[in-house]
Amino acid sequence: MRLTAGLACVVSALSLFVLPAGPSRAETIRVGVTSGPHAQIVEALVPVAKAKGLDVKVIEFSDGTMIDAATDEGELDANAFQHTPYLDQQNHDRGLDIVSVARTVLLPIAGYSRKYKSVTDLPKGAKIAIPNDPTNAGRSLKLLEAGGLLKLTPGVGFNATVLDIVENPKAVKVIELEATQVPRSLEDVDFAVINTNFAIQVGLDPIKDSLLRESEQSEYFCLIGVARKNAGKPWVKTLVDSYRSPEVKTFVASTFKGSILPGW
Repeated sequence: MRLTAGLACVVSALSLFVLPAGPSRAETIRVGVTSGPHAQIVEALVPVAKAKGLDVKVIEFSDGTMIDAATDEGELDANAFQHTPYLDQQNHDRGLDIVSVARTVLLPIAGYSRKYKSVTDLPKGAKIAIPNDPTNAGRSLKLLEAGGLLKLTPGVGFNATVLDIVENPKAVKVIELEATQVPRSLEDVDFAVINTNFAIQVGLDPIKDSLLRESEQSEYFCLIGVARKNAGKPWVKTLVDSYRSPEVKTFVASTFKGSILPGW
């Protein structure tokens, strides 16, 4: 009896050190974004991911050119701010190895004017500002071609440049500027092609204010990018599922009211 009682005391004492099983600690990842709509959308997925056991830290950059390098070097785990042509250019020019793991949203690029109500009203010699980075410059030139303002070399791809302009009936003058500077040029030029995230930041409505807007069939849908070595990790699927969730889709629709389009 004494032995049994003693063992009972030992078991009872040991049980004090056995903690009840609880939820495992959430895995934490860092996702790089540019300020504005991309940051807002990723912030919207944070609670969705949290419920799935993934803690997403949103890291905002004012200069998007740094994000892929930071992802490649492991300072970021993922990013969500760019389209495929831009990523391809970054990988090629900088020797990076970032891959797309999901299509996300389309920010249709559009053209605006403070002086004219239609592209047909643009005068001969009109000054047109476009972004100067290679992929968005080509994208802008394609938009100008779609609007009948010029013609490009047949079959030219994402890397179209002003040298590919083969017809220019209005003799428009294309001025290439840093993408962030193009909205500020609106007062000084006749027409400007502006990325949607920058347009929204300066109070332009891409649906109501634009004179030309990219088709929904655009090849410039944005993506989630990760270093190739991380593409198969479990957290990647959780991040993708959280971004492409009904909650985030509803957020995009209600917040941007058609100026940004979900790709799922």
